[in-house]
Amino acid sequence: MADRAHAVPDDPAGRIVVVLDLDGVTDKAGLMDRCARDLSLPEWFGRNWDALADCLSDPALWPEGAGERGLLVVVTGWRAYAEARPEEWQVAEEIFAEATDRGPGLFVTLGS
Repeated sequence: MADRAHAVPDDPAGRIVVVLDLDGVTDKAGLMDRCARDLSLPEWFGRNWDALADCLSDPALWPEGAGERGLLVVVTGWRAYAEARPEEWQVAEEIFAEATDRGPGLFVTLGS
């Protein structure tokens, strides 16, 4: 995830922020590809729900410094995907919530 990470000075918690941009994503395969790209997931990322949850909740895969400071993943451009594939989007939201629960210091939020 390190390549796309940057600190946002106005993040009140001082976390490392990564943007997951889902603009143009219309299916699960596209979501997984975008996660792999924007979150700089390892090549062994399995592109399935369990693998996504595992990668998100593993601080060893977070950007440098995020283990200590925390990681905020901001999901943007998600509405079209949520409308096109509501069942898949519901699973994605559950994965984000599960990863947040499993990974201390991780928070996933929906942006615009």
